[in-house]
Amino acid sequence: MELEVRHLRALCAIADTGSVHRAARQLGVAQPSLSTQLRRIEQELGGELFTRTRAGCHPTPLGRFVLSRARPLVTEMRSLVTEARAAASDGPQLRIGSTASRALSGWLRRLRQGQSRQGQSRPGQLRQGQSWQGQLSPGQSRQEPTLRMDVSANALLRMVADGRLDVAFVHEVEGCPLRIPDGLCLRVLVDREPQFVSLPADHPAAARPVVHLSELADDRWMVDETVDGEFDAVLRMLHAAGLNPRVLHGDYHTAASLVATGEVVTVCQPTCLPRPEMAVRRLHGDPLGVRLLLAARTETELDRVHPALAEAYEEVAREAPAYGEYRESREWPARGEAKTPAPTFP
Repeated sequence: MELEVRHLRALCAIADTGSVHRAARQLGVAQPSLSTQLRRIEQELGGELFTRTRAGCHPTPLGRFVLSRARPLVTEMRSLVTEARAAASDGPQLRIGSTASRALSGWLRRLRQGQSRQGQSRPGQLRQGQSWQGQLSPGQSRQEPTLRMDVSANALLRMVADGRLDVAFVHEVEGCPLRIPDGLCLRVLVDREPQFVSLPADHPAAARPVVHLSELADDRWMVDETVDGEFDAVLRMLHAAGLNPRVLHGDYHTAASLVATGEVVTVCQPTCLPRPEMAVRRLHGDPLGVRLLLAARTETELDRVHPALAEAYEEVAREAPAYGEYRESREWPARGEAKTPAPTFP
């Protein structure tokens, strides 16, 4: 067996995600296939590259040595492919990564509109409101942005650091700091976004605008444990309130369906819109929050996209009734402009 770039990419993905399961999902392959591939790579190299525990996969000394040589090769190959594609398509392509957010559609719409206006301007000129799009060389046009969705903020940040994405919009769960790769520039969109709860519209607690956790003590909760930090943070919140509820594991699309049928309750983003069968309410005391971050390798790339994202987020925040009431009830902090990594949650 001869090692190829795809094998090195697989090793990097396992190390970055800390799990063969998550790495397989990131790479778009089946977990058994990736496990088999890892065993063959280890046989070829003559030793174990990862120790497997219930907490995940961790590089062995041999694994750390191999990864130190593999990462530069993988990054260089990605850069080569990216630059070649840009040259072939006669223009750079903005590659965006994001965790789930209702602000995404408005963000992408603003980016596309900015490109359209930019294409109508004469070289060397910028129209009002265009500065965030950057200025391209004469005769060059930026292609429509691409989007990569992932539940793992850490995976997206690593993709930016490796050159596979240009920018990433991620959230950092309170009490569970993200692993920020060296060399990334961060912009704080919202320093602390409170997390709300979605519950069946006919739930007794839905009759009030603010819900106490004690009112949900007898409910089943659904949590997506693949979201970095989410499972630990939710359990910590519930245990701090003296609750030990039944917890089901599932993605939040499934959770929304089960909430609507009265099966579960779940934490949700405050920008989530209610539906006839589902209510969105603020949790008393705001026990759980996230920090919203935009990451890129350069400040220039952040400057191009941050204002459009800030506008899109403000748009969806105004549309959400419960979030609007929350923001009106207190002095809403200005959007962050920090251009260096802000401190993580305590």
